[in-house]
Amino acid sequence: MKRLVYNALLMMCVAMIFAGCSTAPKTAAERDALRANVNSTVERFKTHDPSMEAFFGKASGWAVFPSVAKGGVGIGGAHGQGELYEGGMMIGYCDLSQATIGFQLGGQVYSEIIFFQNDDALARFKTGNFAFSAQASVVAATVGV
Repeated sequence: MKRLVYNALLMMCVAMIFAGCSTAPKTAAERDALRANVNSTVERFKTHDPSMEAFFGKASGWAVFPSVAKGGVGIGGAHGQGELYEGGMMIGYCDLSQATIGFQLGGQVYSEIIFFQNDDALARFKTGNFAFSAQASVVAATVGV
């Protein structure tokens, strides 16, 4: 059983690494769709919480992930594609990937904006050597939220 779990986790990590290598949308239509989703996500966040406008004004940059899909049954993963902004200008594409093991069952889709307080944090993110941890999540009946 342990070997099965280990192999499944290994395969998921490899798949996420290869998925992460293709951050830029392949076609103009995919780029346009992502841009529209990013813009609507930013507007939705600002409408829901007007105080977020200050973050956009003060941050060195931000990454917008309009749709991050997360799911698992014991072994899980998450992935989302987004755009990276510096000084208010879109400078490239980025993706968010995660592999987990432990107690989990279910799935969710959410939007995420990551603000970079200073140029050093943004530079670390651009190198790809950036990690978040200590994540906890509980979702129950969030239809329409």
